[in-house]
Amino acid sequence: MRLTAYSDYALRLLMYLAVRGDGVSTIDEVAASYHISANHLMKVVQQLGQAGYVETQRGRGGGMRLGRPADEIGLGEVVRLTEPDMDIVPCFRPENKDCPLWRACRLKSALDRARLAFIAVLDEYTLSDLTRAPGPMRASLGLGAHPEPTD
Repeated sequence: MRLTAYSDYALRLLMYLAVRGDGVSTIDEVAASYHISANHLMKVVQQLGQAGYVETQRGRGGGMRLGRPADEIGLGEVVRLTEPDMDIVPCFRPENKDCPLWRACRLKSALDRARLAFIAVLDEYTLSDLTRAPGPMRASLGLGAHPEPTD
């Protein structure tokens, strides 16, 4: 199972905002910290904003911050939002019944159980679980010393 770069960016953006704490961050700041494309990150911010995970402010002094407390943002729900196609193999979709084993295949159900288990594990974690001790993350992202963020 592999997540897309889009989901990776979404999770890393949320982690950044959680360890950033108070104040707003810009797309350019986050992109520079992670060495990723600001254009790709902009699309992620738009979707996470529409879903309420990120709050954005336009204009001078604008930026973004978490739209909800970190302990209310489940990793599984973020991945379900950002991964529109969690089908591990093409035969998960009825329109792809090309395989002669489609009706009798047990591999499909084993892979489906694995996919569900993957998401179930992510459902056990919140953004807060990933950012409880933000000091090392803040240092790695060039954010320096700052009071511990609140959930």
